[in-house]
Amino acid sequence: MFRNSIFLIFLIVCSCNYFKPQQKPQSIARVGKSYLYKSDIATLVPAGTSKADSILLVRDFIDRWASQKLLIEAAERNLSDAQKATYNGLIKQYKIDLYTRAYIDEVVKNTVDTVVSEAELNKYYNENKENFKTNGSIVRLRFINLSKDNPRFETIKNKFFDYNKKDKSFWKTYALQCKSFAMNDTVWVDMSQIYAKLPVINPENRDELIRPGKKIQIQDKEDVYLIKVSNVIDKNQISPFEYIKPTLKEVILNKRKLELIKKFEKEITNDAIKNNDYEIYK
Repeated sequence: MFRNSIFLIFLIVCSCNYFKPQQKPQSIARVGKSYLYKSDIATLVPAGTSKADSILLVRDFIDRWASQKLLIEAAERNLSDAQKATYNGLIKQYKIDLYTRAYIDEVVKNTVDTVVSEAELNKYYNENKENFKTNGSIVRLRFINLSKDNPRFETIKNKFFDYNKKDKSFWKTYALQCKSFAMNDTVWVDMSQIYAKLPVINPENRDELIRPGKKIQIQDKEDVYLIKVSNVIDKNQISPFEYIKPTLKEVILNKRKLELIKKFEKEITNDAIKNNDYEIYK
């Protein structure tokens, strides 16, 4: 009787061990029948990370892995067959969209001509300029910011407002004495950039100060700002060519890409019909 009892206990223990999942080599965690292996986290921890931070990083990754496994298993058990069928259809379509988009993008990247001539840019601009209105005011100006105690202040001021390209050597020397400056007034910039660069200009005084041909001298504490406004274009006006030139190039390139994609899709379908790989049954 005693011997039979020992044999029964032995069978129970063996049965428990038989049904309990055994840890697989190199595994570091398990959820149900899914295992996480050391190789899965081999590149997780960046070089130079401290031991304490490494442990936190790995533990967080394991916890998130376990949560995802548990959630997907719960979802598969509890979602209706109709819901799962719908989501599986979406997953299948997403894979199709992802693969085809990646393939088409690769074809386009290796095929489309990315050179856009100046003549083409001008032609497109002149034919479509009404579609390129300014979203806000844009400005062309130059400015310098220097100390009011600068010993050459009057000379710099006169040279600035009566700007002459022949004075390059002068500005090479004295521009270094300015706290900030921008002398190229041929470039159009958005008013938001003006506010950021020139704290003495704000939405309240903008209409008074930012006017074509306006010469401005404003003292701000120990600094003096000298500003010469060349031109201003207000909101909802046709954008100048130079200002939207980068946008024009992008528009033309996108147009080329769309035309190439349309042509490619048509050609691949025609080739399939020609090779009897695609047919419609009547």
